[in-house]
Amino acid sequence: MSEATLDDRGRLTLPKEIRERYGDQYRIVELHDGIKLIPIAEDPLEALREEFEDVETSASELRDEARNAALDEAGR
Repeated sequence: MSEATLDDRGRLTLPKEIRERYGDQYRIVELHDGIKLIPIAEDPLEALREEFEDVETSASELRDEARNAALDEAGR
C-alpha cells in the first residue's frame, strides 16, 4: 500500500510504480467513507474488447435475454 500527500495547490502525485502499472488518467469516485481512483485506459474501446474477448454471446442475444428477463420479472 502506498501513501500520497496533496501539495499546496491540491495536487496529488501518485508513486511512479502506481503510474507505471495503471497509467496516468483516473476517474475519481466519491464513496460514503472516502474516494476511489479508477484507472482510465488509454484506449477504452480496446480495453472493452480485451475484457469481453472470451464472450461468445452476441449483443443481439444479450439484448433478447435481458428483454425476456425483464418481461418475466414483470409477470409476463
